[in-house]
Amino acid sequence: MGELVDKIKGNVNEAIGKAKQAVADKDPATRTAADDRLEAEGAGQELKGKGQQVAGKIKGALGDDI
Repeated sequence: MGELVDKIKGNVNEAIGKAKQAVADKDPATRTAADDRLEAEGAGQELKGKGQQVAGKIKGALGDDI
């Protein structure tokens, strides 16, 4: 059961991270420090989501042994 929860959380975090990166202003002329932070935060959250998905896959592969 934990594998499904990890995979769902991973998908959600990855989607939110991608959205944060998309919202950050890409135009160098109008880009602010807040845009830099938002993009970095989004990248970190996307990476966290990918890690959660991997954890879910590992739990699924090991089954009830853990």
